[in-house]
Amino acid sequence: MTNKDIKTLGQLKKSDYRSRSVKDELRQNLILQLQKREGGFEGIVGFEDTVIPDLQTAILSRHNILLLGLRGQAKTRIARLMVNLLDEYVPYIEGSELYDDPLNPISWFGHNEVNTKGDNTPIAWLHRSERYTEKLATPDVTVADLIGDVDPIKAATMKLHYSDERVIHFGLIPRAHRGIFVINELPDLQARIQVSLFNILQEKDIQIRGFKLRLPLDLQFVFTANPEDYTNRGSIVTPLKDRIESQILTHYPRSIEISRKITQQEALLSPEQKVAIEVDGLVKDMVEQIAFEARSSEYIDKKSGVSARLTISAFENLVSNAERRMILNGESSTFIRIADFLGVIPAITGKIELVYEGELEGPAKVANMLIGKAIKTLLLQFFPDPEKVKKSKAPNPYAEIINWFGDSNTVLLNDDLPFEEYKKTLNSVAGLKELVKKFHPKLSANQQLLLMEFVLHGLAEFSQLNKGFLDNGFAFSDMFNSLFNLEPDEDDLDIDDDRY
Repeated sequence: MTNKDIKTLGQLKKSDYRSRSVKDELRQNLILQLQKREGGFEGIVGFEDTVIPDLQTAILSRHNILLLGLRGQAKTRIARLMVNLLDEYVPYIEGSELYDDPLNPISWFGHNEVNTKGDNTPIAWLHRSERYTEKLATPDVTVADLIGDVDPIKAATMKLHYSDERVIHFGLIPRAHRGIFVINELPDLQARIQVSLFNILQEKDIQIRGFKLRLPLDLQFVFTANPEDYTNRGSIVTPLKDRIESQILTHYPRSIEISRKITQQEALLSPEQKVAIEVDGLVKDMVEQIAFEARSSEYIDKKSGVSARLTISAFENLVSNAERRMILNGESSTFIRIADFLGVIPAITGKIELVYEGELEGPAKVANMLIGKAIKTLLLQFFPDPEKVKKSKAPNPYAEIINWFGDSNTVLLNDDLPFEEYKKTLNSVAGLKELVKKFHPKLSANQQLLLMEFVLHGLAEFSQLNKGFLDNGFAFSDMFNSLFNLEPDEDDLDIDDDRY
């Protein structure tokens, strides 16, 4: 007889089933997982040597857990994955709203069922996916929401006193009995509501309308919090923090490789996009580099953080921008260009908190600066430093390109240029193709064109060329001509005049 075939308390007693607390359940299943060298926490990348070992230690210690970190650091994802460490099914007394353990009931209903029906008490089975409860802490959350309240209609109908357990409408926490209960953004919870959690964490008592009710709830608590909230919106009251045994610090990805892996795992692309749009490693790294530049930018509030959602949204926008061009031009396939990063700006502006200096610049200008810094950083991984070669006595590999622009030539690169026109425009720049071939001889035609455009943007970031921002693209021209030209053409627009 398999566990799920057991339908009565008598059958359960005859089986080898033994009750154990949620924390023991998590602990024992984690031990088995560690013995088998199984990964666990699938989809969590970059925490293998930091957060996950701390989390496993806390689970082995049977601790309630506080995950503390800035936004977009997978705190909620980690909490949700803890469900996988629970037993697949556990028995409960059928009809019990608190999912009473048949061998250890805690509610009036559970005790009454066992006392009146004995071994014939009906048993049902609860899947682990139903043993997870999550509540976002907001200032309007009440004690009744979390703990419960007296239902006067029940009291009147059943002619019971308010102190009788049967007239209580239980809140989320009692209903999460024998499961994992998560409170997200704990500091947002009002102090008086946090106080109501004291006894549940320590003494297993709950108080409703002044009536003390002893319910030995079996729960694994997981709380998440953002350090920024301690100053901006609230704080965790000290006695509550003292009762949360393990505080685990999360962090952002520490390398481009890890960040890129997260973005590629999480980005939602359609099958058509994956087939029709070629995405080079360079542009994938550029998306991640934008986030790294943002986290160190003087214009962005470091205490607020830069979420991993920025790179995910940015990558999705990047692909969609290329797809839009492909559709407009009636092409069957395309590849991501540097000009497509214009489409990334809306994904950046909504996900960065600016300091005062950043507010003066404006979110769109800051976003453009971040993209520029990412280009500047990555250019040095593919080509020589334009500033160093300029000072060197050796021949400057960029000289022919810069001289071509010095002869009053300009290049307009819109983000909706058809492929042939894009190719023709880049090939018209003297020395550009030769430079890319010299340093990267084994490239596909598309990769070659991408790097050619990349060089123009890179030289502009190193102040070797002028880059003007158009409504839907860029205008490249000679640096010195643009500086001394007192009457600029309408196309030579400043960054302040772009579409953002």
